[in-house]
Amino acid sequence: MAEKTRERGRPRGFDANAALDRAVEVFWRRGYEGASLSDLTEAMGINRPSLYAAYGNKEELFRRAVARYAEADMAYAREALAEPTAYQVIARFLRANADALTRTDRPPGCLSIQGGLSDGSDGGSVAQFLAASRLAGERALAERLVRAVDEGDLPTGTDPVALARYVMVVSEGNAVHAAAGADRAGLHATVDIALRAVPGNPQGAG
Repeated sequence: MAEKTRERGRPRGFDANAALDRAVEVFWRRGYEGASLSDLTEAMGINRPSLYAAYGNKEELFRRAVARYAEADMAYAREALAEPTAYQVIARFLRANADALTRTDRPPGCLSIQGGLSDGSDGGSVAQFLAASRLAGERALAERLVRAVDEGDLPTGTDPVALARYVMVVSEGNAVHAAAGADRAGLHATVDIALRAVPGNPQGAG
């Protein structure tokens, strides 16, 4: 009886994190609306009852996939905040971002952008969730830049909130272009131009 229950549910040796990683890729490639339950269960190697038992509904699975993505694929963003100067923080973030958006072992672009480009049956809650997730990253960067102003690393009068938003606009724009086929060299060329506007640029503005 126990064996039959197992067959109806999760397979023997089920790895929840590995299955979640596969869900990340499905959502990344297809977006939240485009990813069907059949797509997800096939990729994850489980049936629908197992999906619901392990992760709740589709939206909860998506939220957990985004958290997994942030932990693994976006680790570079947290690491960049530890750089000693504001310019180095921004440069490391944008360079690492350009590399991450064009990894050959991952779908192009960014899950947090591709996952919710269109509204659908969820009433916009997924798009709002993703926007809030991106805003959290922007705020973390802004807090680091506030410190840079306080320490005299950034010039007095620098608006750290606006500067953080500028960096994120560049990052998110590159994500859209990467998903459309822009290559790594092209993204880094955009970063080259963007960094000229950042205070502390060793080459100076212009």
